[in-house]
Amino acid sequence: MLIWLADLLREELGGPGFLRLVHYLTFRAVMAALTTFLVSLLIGRRVILFLHRKRIRDVVEDYGVIDVSNKRGTPTMGGLMMILAILGGYLLWLTPDSPFAWAAVSALLWFGGVGMLDDWGKLKGGSGKHGLSQLSKLGLQGAYGAAFGVWLISAASPLPEDLRSQLMLPFVKGPVLDLGWLAVPWVVMVFLSVSNSMNFADGMDGLAVVPASISFMVYAIFAYVLGNEVLSGYLQFTYVPGMGELAVLSGAVIGAGLGFLWYNFFPAQVFMGDTGSMALGGLLSAVMLMLRQEVLFLIVGGVFVLEGASVLIQEKIGIGILGRRIFYRAPIHHAFEHRGVAETKVVIRFWIIALILGFLGLLSLKVR
Repeated sequence: MLIWLADLLREELGGPGFLRLVHYLTFRAVMAALTTFLVSLLIGRRVILFLHRKRIRDVVEDYGVIDVSNKRGTPTMGGLMMILAILGGYLLWLTPDSPFAWAAVSALLWFGGVGMLDDWGKLKGGSGKHGLSQLSKLGLQGAYGAAFGVWLISAASPLPEDLRSQLMLPFVKGPVLDLGWLAVPWVVMVFLSVSNSMNFADGMDGLAVVPASISFMVYAIFAYVLGNEVLSGYLQFTYVPGMGELAVLSGAVIGAGLGFLWYNFFPAQVFMGDTGSMALGGLLSAVMLMLRQEVLFLIVGGVFVLEGASVLIQEKIGIGILGRRIFYRAPIHHAFEHRGVAETKVVIRFWIIALILGFLGLLSLKVR
């Protein structure tokens, strides 16, 4: 929105020339990050106090050998803080007529809403089993994914026609397969996988938000490259006008994530809940799909892939087929905690792994 204001001041009122800075992606991305970080700090304490007063506190499952006493009574649904910060900061710095921007915002709000319904059900029922049923949750997530997939491959898509339904692989030049209408179920699967794997990862103080921020940082660089005619040509990517807008969005998410971490680091003053984890997962899915770099998530989001895979292996193969547990606990971070590894040590090690995987993902910009 500030772009409109800056242009008005310069063209109509003869404002200073430095207002042209708002047209530079790097400037807007950095400013969006700083804005959302400051907004998070400003509203953080107020949101936490509000959640306390309304008794919106986490329903902690007792794992027996895992001490959860220090988690009880901690406010949840803190993802509201991130959603408000992202909206407040990003709406200031976005390009208002960008379809990429509004598609991403719609994913943030839809998946945040699904997470909020799930959190509210758990709070009302007094147990983690009383949230949305698995079928309801998957249905709501899948419905958005199907609509997004149809939009992405249709004539209304902002992507070039020769890129809309193409499958891209990291470290490979050019598309490897035209999915056609199969792109729609593929998009649905991406939304379901990423949003739920990020939800599984949100089980320790600060565990999910840092790897998520690292993933957005990597995709911000990809967005900048694909939206820059010179860089995209040099690195042999398809140039997509307006794609750089997703770099600004990613900057806003990183700032909001760091602001949330201010209150979420051990011992957490607030949990993001499904409200936050699903909102971030849905938003990240939308960003990577518009960039056509969703397969890259297997590397960049390796921490989330591991978390989601551990749950599927435990439930579908271990308990479902073999009739026994394969891991001590699932998701995998609880398996390490079960074996006596301190929570902070598990979290920081996962951060380190996420950062290394982020660097590996960036290699695919050049090594192709």
